[in-house]
Amino acid sequence: MPSINTRQASGRAAEHQALEHLQRHGLRLLTQNWSCRGGELDLVMLDGDTVVFVEVRYRKHAAWGGALESVDARKRQRLILAAELFLQREQRWSRQPCRFDVVAIGPGDSGLNWLRNAFET
Repeated sequence: MPSINTRQASGRAAEHQALEHLQRHGLRLLTQNWSCRGGELDLVMLDGDTVVFVEVRYRKHAAWGGALESVDARKRQRLILAAELFLQREQRWSRQPCRFDVVAIGPGDSGLNWLRNAFET
């Protein structure tokens, strides 16, 4: 099993790769690794006037399922809670439309897979 530092470095590299990909497609970074008691938002970006909460999932191996499959119902609820807290604290964005995207990176997902509107709130 890899050490926590190796996993953290892999996670940071995946987030950086996702960020660059999304910026190439016109999204603008608002904040990265926004933390609250309920969890963390990997990337918060702006796509036109839409606030996009991006969950970046990296899987080195597909043995336990791919990166996309790792965003289960419990993880979705934690992301929704964190997004609600973000919008309460960052009120300038609270009236904008919002969506949740997932960027999955891993061998089972054919490299980088960006899923817009990954789930509904």
